[in-house]
Amino acid sequence: MSTPIKDPIEGVDGPRSSAGPRRASQQERFADSGRVLNVFSHGFLALWAVLIVLPILWVVLGSFKTDAQIGGSAWTWPADWSFGAFQRAWDKGVGGFLLHTAIVLVFSVGLTMLFGSMAAYVLARYEFRGNRALYFFFVAGAMFPPYLALVPLFFMLKNFGMLNTYQGLILVYVAYSMPFTVFFMYAFFRTLPTALHEAAMLDGCSHTRAFFQVMMPLAKPGLVSVGIFNVLGQWNQYILPLTLMQKQSGTDPDRSVLTQGLVNLMFQSGYKNDMPALFAGMTIAMVPVLVVYLSFQRQVQAGLTAGTLK
Repeated sequence: MSTPIKDPIEGVDGPRSSAGPRRASQQERFADSGRVLNVFSHGFLALWAVLIVLPILWVVLGSFKTDAQIGGSAWTWPADWSFGAFQRAWDKGVGGFLLHTAIVLVFSVGLTMLFGSMAAYVLARYEFRGNRALYFFFVAGAMFPPYLALVPLFFMLKNFGMLNTYQGLILVYVAYSMPFTVFFMYAFFRTLPTALHEAAMLDGCSHTRAFFQVMMPLAKPGLVSVGIFNVLGQWNQYILPLTLMQKQSGTDPDRSVLTQGLVNLMFQSGYKNDMPALFAGMTIAMVPVLVVYLSFQRQVQAGLTAGTLK
């Protein structure tokens, strides 16, 4: 019987191995790069959160300070947590500005969601001549900045007698929000199962009834998501109300929305030196948006992911 030859250098049985140090496998290299990317992404998100939270905290703290405290140090805690600045901001018209904004948004967002979802549903579920051309026509509207149409919009609403009116601003908001709504809901309606629509039609549903009673409930996550985006976009709009909500005479009522009111309050605070009232008005403007977003945060995330999955 032959005996194995012992390697005199390695001190192990068998032939000498010529292989060098073990190289990292491809999976290990991917894992290392994934960890580096994860650390980088979390660091970037942390930095982004700081850039968002610090200005909000500065505004909220400033609404409880006095002018001397704001001018002395920006990040010190208020000496007296008084709500007097909120009362002064409300008395200067923030409550009315908030009411005007709410009236406009209730109708503009509602009409945008209704017409946008109907258009997206037809374009996504029905084939007809010119379908793709009409869809691209809607999408192209998202690339048209509102600044280019300010002068034509002004004279158009003036000819119709809609300057400084709720209905004029509502129609403009609906027109500018439709492209994004159609683009978002088109992709969402494409993911909904066709079998449910076919079953509803076999049971005798009309196209209108099938849309409102079958497809609309299925599209609720997408509707909530695009509705939140429309609320945020229209709530923060400034250039359109500034151009279209101007008083035409001294007898015209002041229908300024919240963004216009905050700018007016800023000018008043600059002359009267009431910065806490300005910060209080900004805090009042932020609270409804934060409440709406935090209340529907899960629905927004579900709608964004559902629209990408088949």
